[in-house]
Amino acid sequence: MTAGTSPREAPRPGRPVRGSTTGRPLMAALDLLGRRWALRILWELRDGPVGARELLARCAGLSSSVLYDRLRELTAASVIARTGDGAYEVTRLGAGLGAALEPLDAWATRWASQLDSS
Repeated sequence: MTAGTSPREAPRPGRPVRGSTTGRPLMAALDLLGRRWALRILWELRDGPVGARELLARCAGLSSSVLYDRLRELTAASVIARTGDGAYEVTRLGAGLGAALEPLDAWATRWASQLDSS
């Protein structure tokens, strides 16, 4: 861990993160999203709120300890929030992240198509 980031603390812009001491927002975002299962959890929340047990069922191989770490980090980063009934949902900020990832998804589709045709 770098200075300013503990294992229980979510990456934040302005603070050192894994791989960068600059605190640049992009580096903090890459640290957050690069953590195991973070993007998969966001993917599973794309269509609406989902409880922790259902997330575990949807993500074969995900341990409950890693799930709860990611849920805590994504919540601390304001990307997801807990609903009144205890499920998790994407926030407005998290929905903006989904929109920002759409060009990457389009590129990945082109990449896969090109690899299939080679």
